[in-house]
Amino acid sequence: MAYKIGILDQSPVIEGSSNHDVLQQSVKLAQLAEDWGYERFWVSEHHNSVDVAGSSPEVLVSYLLAKTKRIRIGSGGVMLQHYSPYKVAENFHVLSTLEPGRVDLGIGKAPGGLPLSTKALQYGTVNNGEDFEERLIFLQQLIDDKIPATHPLAGIQATPIPPNKQELYLLGASPNSAKLARELGITFVFARFINSDDSIIAEASKVYKENNTNGKFIVAVATIAAPTSQEARILAENQKIVKVHLASGRSLTLNSYEAADKFGQESGQDYEVKEYAANIIAGTATEVKSTLDQLHQLYSIDEFILHTPIPKSEERLKSFELLSPKSLATMVRKEVSI
Repeated sequence: MAYKIGILDQSPVIEGSSNHDVLQQSVKLAQLAEDWGYERFWVSEHHNSVDVAGSSPEVLVSYLLAKTKRIRIGSGGVMLQHYSPYKVAENFHVLSTLEPGRVDLGIGKAPGGLPLSTKALQYGTVNNGEDFEERLIFLQQLIDDKIPATHPLAGIQATPIPPNKQELYLLGASPNSAKLARELGITFVFARFINSDDSIIAEASKVYKENNTNGKFIVAVATIAAPTSQEARILAENQKIVKVHLASGRSLTLNSYEAADKFGQESGQDYEVKEYAANIIAGTATEVKSTLDQLHQLYSIDEFILHTPIPKSEERLKSFELLSPKSLATMVRKEVSI
């Protein structure tokens, strides 16, 4: 194939499973992803949630690195607004020193939770008023060990310095994020499972690729594969995207209607919660691959990260297996030989 494929795992809470079991499912999936030939395995950051168990990606990443051998492991992503860029750099430098060449640092701009969890994360900390871009630039300088002499923290290093530094990725769902990634020379990951407006993807791709032909454009997509088209459609038909629209003009995507409503209440603003049909690429492995091929051609996509929002463990694993590089390669070989 002309593109690579990875997995985004949010450690979804399955009814009847303990939190221990949920996180062990993430470990099992990472190990299977390695066997199935996936390029990378990322875990997300969500706070104060009953729907997903992945609240600390840097901790889960370290555990997954120890439980796998070859596959790249990373965050999808660390929500930088809550943390010191210096500490984030230290955490991932330690990981990259332990497992050189296998660590990805994906950075997100979203809060990863409700206003109350944001307050809790930032409680007792000193906020110097830096905006997200300032934090990201400082993080990049720390990773590259290139703090300008004019910087207030000139001379600081995020130690230990790894033999192979972790790769840095910016996660986003807008052309503005794509532009920032291009300007900083960072790989951009467009979250299509959050914003499935293909006109926005087209603009983001154009903005990112402009005078940046060597830049890597990755798209995270919602996919569900099953042995038959009907089975895949049944699994996908009840999936929704829930957004809370605040009076300030800000909109956020949440995991459930209840979470979106709670976000609105905690925001202290007038708000409206709306449900939208989730744009999930669903079908047999052949059908899903055909759609990925089309997106790859249309928007110059270098890699896909698969997000599979199925609240059923067995069907979720089967979907990832059917869409694995190993399975798709076998399928292509059979088609060529016919």
